[in-house]
Amino acid sequence: MSQFNIEFTFDGEKINAITGQSVAAALLAADHRSLRKTRFNNKGRGVFCGIGVCFDCLVVIDGITNQRACLIEAK
Repeated sequence: MSQFNIEFTFDGEKINAITGQSVAAALLAADHRSLRKTRFNNKGRGVFCGIGVCFDCLVVIDGITNQRACLIEAK
């Protein structure tokens, strides 16, 4: 039996997660280090603090922009 019981899509790729796991944790476990690109320099940004302070892990979730992946539970 698989430990994963949640599946979501990130940039067209299916990502598996465990109940209670944040979107950021699931993406890191799936080896996604860069979650977005900066507006001006097009540089990759990912999880930095992991507690919602730095805003580096911003993603679009269910059409809502600027969601902190480290604070949102995977569904």
